[in-house]
Amino acid sequence: MDSKFTYNFSTTPATEILKTFAQQPIDLTNPKVITAERVEKFLAEDLGFQVSYATERVTEDVLSALEALAFEAGVFEKMAKMQAGEVINCIEGYPSENRAVLHTAVRDFFDEPQTAKPAQEAASLAKEQVHKLAKFLEPLNREQRFHDLLVIGIGGSELGPKALYQALEYLANSQRKVHFAGNVDPDGLHLILKNLDLKHTLVCVVSKSGTTLETTVNEEFAKSYFVNLGLKPEEHFIAITGEGSPMDNPNRYLECFYIWDWIGGRYSGSSIIGGVILSFAYGIDVYLEFLRGAHDMDKAALKKKPLQNLPLLVALLGIWNHNFLNIETLAIIPYSQALARFPAHLQQLDMESNGKQIDKLGHFVNYVTGPILWGEPGTNAQHSFFQLIHQGKSPIALEFIGFKESQTKHDFSYQGTTSQEKLLSNLFAQAIALAQGQNSDNPNKQFLGNRPSHLILAKELDPYRLGALLSLYEHKTAFQGFIWNINSFDQEGVQLGKVLANRIIDQFANNDKKREAQYPIGQAYIQIIKEKL
Repeated sequence: MDSKFTYNFSTTPATEILKTFAQQPIDLTNPKVITAERVEKFLAEDLGFQVSYATERVTEDVLSALEALAFEAGVFEKMAKMQAGEVINCIEGYPSENRAVLHTAVRDFFDEPQTAKPAQEAASLAKEQVHKLAKFLEPLNREQRFHDLLVIGIGGSELGPKALYQALEYLANSQRKVHFAGNVDPDGLHLILKNLDLKHTLVCVVSKSGTTLETTVNEEFAKSYFVNLGLKPEEHFIAITGEGSPMDNPNRYLECFYIWDWIGGRYSGSSIIGGVILSFAYGIDVYLEFLRGAHDMDKAALKKKPLQNLPLLVALLGIWNHNFLNIETLAIIPYSQALARFPAHLQQLDMESNGKQIDKLGHFVNYVTGPILWGEPGTNAQHSFFQLIHQGKSPIALEFIGFKESQTKHDFSYQGTTSQEKLLSNLFAQAIALAQGQNSDNPNKQFLGNRPSHLILAKELDPYRLGALLSLYEHKTAFQGFIWNINSFDQEGVQLGKVLANRIIDQFANNDKKREAQYPIGQAYIQIIKEKL
């Protein structure tokens, strides 16, 4: 590993400066602070997006120190290495995945593609899958054989793809719908299958390893419904998996599409996983336009001006709030019903990537890394948990997402303004209210303010902007990992529970004294279920 990237985030010069600024951050409740001039000044624009951060607790001095932090952390070099396909998924001196990180390669088909050989080879492989997909869909579209697509996959195989599918439902063909089954809970899959015409249903099974427990079980469960109706699963099931995995079997599937170990599940929304879903539902041209938006934001993430690089700017604002203002939690609030599931995807993207306790050298860090992330759409969220955000004891940072225009253009004017204008009015009002607060002689009406937020705004949510928004958040996550000097691309934290679950599953299947002795705690829980419920 290059020694210039072994810096310690907690002692770097910019960190020391930011610690000093954090002792007395700007007071947003001062009526002289948030002005029209500040709103105009604290604004960054690119690719049709605006990031408005006048309601963040930052000054020009803080921003300068954050810029310095980005350079001290070498984030531009690290981003360039990632997109070029160098091995960055690693921990020096310890066994690790030791891989490249190339989710950007699956959309590197447009202007200014990467010239590094690993990235070019990865993009070529990904492009082959897009061509295979187009060829596969052509007769299906012509014959209109399948009306429904059931996607069986969990984690990154469900959360991101489902969020993307729902985000573009305004483009839906009334003849085609997509359904998702991730959880191994039998009720979820049964309730989907019982309402489908299986004769006209295509099933897409997604597992990079081909051995994911929940996916394997749900695949066999779903196949039993087809077999019971006299249908052949191999005529209805397709696979998305790693080449050579147990699922890479043309005798079992109508078609097999490939993903590779250099793309993590939570970064795979733009891969062929998202491709199958978006192309089946909305057409392959929509998928390609989505990829174009993601690709353009990939290029924007390479810009070496921190306050004009939107993913990096958002990352730096998050670092300021989390590490220096000690705000542990981030709420993502999209003022768009189409993005209802987007926060759930970002929750996995961010928390699985940056929920780490060691740095790239295997040393335990003495600073906080990834925040707790969650969210729901506005204005629903305002009528749910915003009471705690406004008046709770623990400050929460917010990222708002909003669009000038609705997707469908079917709007309604009431009392002089449209529904979309009312939606945006609520977005702006929340940012202002959270920042400025409210004084009152009645303590119950006292709002302390200084709850920081920023707004990510665009004209409308279309396939191009959805791709760009996804890429923005992927790179925001990577940039923060670079600054903390952690590995954002493995997920060892999910493995221990899987190992223990398999031991308990084994005991359910073989309830004997020998296995009880091997894992008595698990057996004790089994006894509660079997004998006391």
